[in-house]
Amino acid sequence: MNDTQTITELARDFGVTTRAIRYWESHGLVSPAREGGNRIYSKRDRTRLKLALRGKRLGLSLAEIKDLIDMYDTAEDESTQLLSFLGALAQRRAALEQQRDDIQAVLKEIARFERQCRDMLKSDAAAAGSGHRPKQQPG
Repeated sequence: MNDTQTITELARDFGVTTRAIRYWESHGLVSPAREGGNRIYSKRDRTRLKLALRGKRLGLSLAEIKDLIDMYDTAEDESTQLLSFLGALAQRRAALEQQRDDIQAVLKEIARFERQCRDMLKSDAAAAGSGHRPKQQPG
């Protein structure tokens, strides 16, 4: 790999669009050099893009990603960056665990409504056989 890449090469290598890279550039995540009208990305830009994509996969916000990446450039020792990253991961974990709990609660409620609807269908079928049909609403 060369020390520099074009936006097209970088997009291909990371499986993202050139538009996404330009968006991240507009938010200061990468800062390519210019040769004429072309963007030239360095190894530093490549590393920052790799970190940004990792943060995105983890569900971090753009601001969180930028803060962590900027620390990578300026941290005298890694511990500050690692502690911040651990904090961001803990917040993300807590949010995902809450979402999981919410989803489980909704799935239980759906199961309850499904049972009620099936029971109502059974009683409607039994009532239809006897000529009497009660009106019910699930809930």
